Amino acid sequence: MNNINDLINRLGKNLKHQLKWAKRQNLEAWRIYDRDIPQYPFAIDVYGEHIHLQEYDTGWLMHEDEYQQWLDEICQAVQFVTGLPLNNIHLKQRARQKGITQYEKTGQTGEDFIVHEHGRQFWVNVDKYLDTGLFLDHRNTRKKIGELAENKRFLNLFAYTGSFTVYAATGGAVYSETVDLSNTYLNWAKRNFELNQMDSNKHHIIRADVFQYLQEAKQQNKQFDLIVLDPPSFSNSKKMLDILDVQRDQETLIDGAMNLLSENGQLFFSNNLRTFTLNDALMQRYHIKNISKFSVPEDFRNKKIHQCWEIQHQ
Repeated sequence: MNNINDLINRLGKNLKHQLKWAKRQNLEAWRIYDRDIPQYPFAIDVYGEHIHLQEYDTGWLMHEDEYQQWLDEICQAVQFVTGLPLNNIHLKQRARQKGITQYEKTGQTGEDFIVHEHGRQFWVNVDKYLDTGLFLDHRNTRKKIGELAENKRFLNLFAYTGSFTVYAATGGAVYSETVDLSNTYLNWAKRNFELNQMDSNKHHIIRADVFQYLQEAKQQNKQFDLIVLDPPSFSNSKKMLDILDVQRDQETLIDGAMNLLSENGQLFFSNNLRTFTLNDALMQRYHIKNISKFSVPEDFRNKKIHQCWEIQHQ
């Protein structure tokens, strides 16, 4: 029998440890629970004064009334530990992705609000989409980009809401291009850029299919010193010419990005496909370092939430 006190105790313990840590780091968004107890398959994230509570699909079968009672009990436990009102606890049920597009609407609107992270600011929305506008598992990689960016030209591919570019620009990048196919997310990126007082003459937002962009940018002899390539595992967006499959398309994407990378530049390539393996052929062509261990933040119990590589010319 599940004991809700186990969840309450674990949440309380995690939060006690993390509150001081988050304050020291100037973080208003972090993970307080990461499926710590198998009987409670949730990821629970703090976003300012809100909780993003995601249930993971386990395939368990429960009677509808019993299931609703179980969910209510969990929301009440989170409320009890955090002291936040129930209205600020946002529950999402996340089914396993099966070749769908990366970003899905929930049918709710929710409110946009600002969270701070390492001195930067980001607009988030914990209701409107399955994702919030800020992927917390890439916090370390963002910080790294900010540290490396001074006087560099930066390229952000599959940019989502542009958070990597915010770090690059505020870290002193002299120029950047932020590329995505979604108007929704590029508009969100624009708002993040304005929030962080970035110069729109230096930091350009480009709506394009990344595959096409890579070809055209090569023809235009574009060069960047720092590139982030963080594609979804799959995408069958109607706007794209073809279906994206990161395992199949990795060489096209990485070679395309490396064509644009300056001689001593760095490419950070990441994805969250659990079964992903990097092709050996790429190891022969480039100097590649697996930095996944460094790139997953300490508040994530699931150290396999993504994989990340630093890639340079040989």
